[in-house]
Amino acid sequence: MSERGRVAVYLVAASALAALLVLAFLRMPAFGTDVHLYRDLAVPAAVKHVTANVVSAVNFDQRALDTLGEETILLGSVVGAAALLRPAQRESERRSPRTGRTLEATGLTGYVLLPVTLIVGFDVVAHGQVTPGGGFQGGVVLATGIHLLYLAGSYRALERLRPVEVFDVGEALGAGMFTVLGLAGILVGTAFLENVLPLGSFGSLISAGTVPVLNALVGVEVACGIVVLLTHFFTEDLTVSVAARDDEDDDGGDGDGDGDGDGDKDDRADGDDDSDGTERDEGHDGGGTEEKGGR
Repeated sequence: MSERGRVAVYLVAASALAALLVLAFLRMPAFGTDVHLYRDLAVPAAVKHVTANVVSAVNFDQRALDTLGEETILLGSVVGAAALLRPAQRESERRSPRTGRTLEATGLTGYVLLPVTLIVGFDVVAHGQVTPGGGFQGGVVLATGIHLLYLAGSYRALERLRPVEVFDVGEALGAGMFTVLGLAGILVGTAFLENVLPLGSFGSLISAGTVPVLNALVGVEVACGIVVLLTHFFTEDLTVSVAARDDEDDDGGDGDGDGDGDGDKDDRADGDDDSDGTERDEGHDGGGTEEKGGR
């Protein structure tokens, strides 16, 4: 399509969107009045299903299908990022991450805050149907809390605490079980994601039917998804190395060490290029690789 054609399509679409927005704004209740149609529908529906937190009632009961779509977006984002950050042909994950120096105060703060943050995360997820919070918020707190171990100065400990294969399964399990629970509504003869569990008592931990279960599944998926996402970013930054041989090819393959192909005295004097096979070069990274960067 030509540039003029793309501009014409854009103008038509933008005009249609603008018209819809104007019509929607014209039908909105006047600002500052007590008329609020969404509130008048959402709050009674939440009270009817014994859900003290109306926001959770909206997310996991009244519009749970939209929440399933949001979960799918997160899952797709993690899969896309993992695909983009996988090692290329010139890269490998052979380089061991270097350990930097961490201030004692920083390390102590990280180790103290780690269990506190995890407890807060579990609490936010578990009480999402009663108090502000829920699976999305609690999942983010849990995932970031785990990475306090890296800020405290131990990347190796972080690797042991978050085996990425387990979190991969956890993310898929959370998203899959959300769908399975939605199908349970169809099996009992109502509708997809219908609230079919006993509603319990208002304000108690066991209340709101399927809301706390869906809340927990979202917490699992969000926490695991963010951990997987951050793992790929850490891997790309800290452990991926670029093969030196390929770099020589890119530099012209002249073997003079500086890649400029002139074989000048600077090349002969430095003696630390990647192609002369000296002991210094072999000991640099232990694998004939060139560090890409990272901590």
